[in-house]
Amino acid sequence: MKNFMEEFKKFIARGNVMDMAVGVIIGGAFGAITTSLVSNVITPLLAVLFKSPNPDALNFTLRAADEAAGTEAIVLGLGTFVGTIINFLVIALALFAVIKAMNKAKEIAEKAKKKEEEEAKAEEPPKPTTEELLTAILEELKKKE
Repeated sequence: MKNFMEEFKKFIARGNVMDMAVGVIIGGAFGAITTSLVSNVITPLLAVLFKSPNPDALNFTLRAADEAAGTEAIVLGLGTFVGTIINFLVIALALFAVIKAMNKAKEIAEKAKKKEEEEAKAEEPPKPTTEELLTAILEELKKKE
């Protein structure tokens, strides 16, 4: 049991697990934001487009509730389904934009790093070739004779 707990501590302390946990928490918060956007902004606009004050007007009742028989209404929730699809598309679009921005930032950083390396190489004086070194050594040896 002790060995199991030590392995578990190592697993939890790894950076990837912590990054994933932060991502899940931020994803949940972002999901709440997009749900609010769809529910409070986009769905009412769709309701206006379909000339209905209630976004649930896109839902269709297949069978009305019958209190005498004790049955509930059966509703085809197209409005709810459309809202869920829009919610997904908003999240997907936002994730695409974030990933695209991250890739662009990474590309810019790589270009800047490559430019710095090239500038450092350009400032560095050229090293003598092997032939030049051997010629200089031979001249020094001739001077000593």
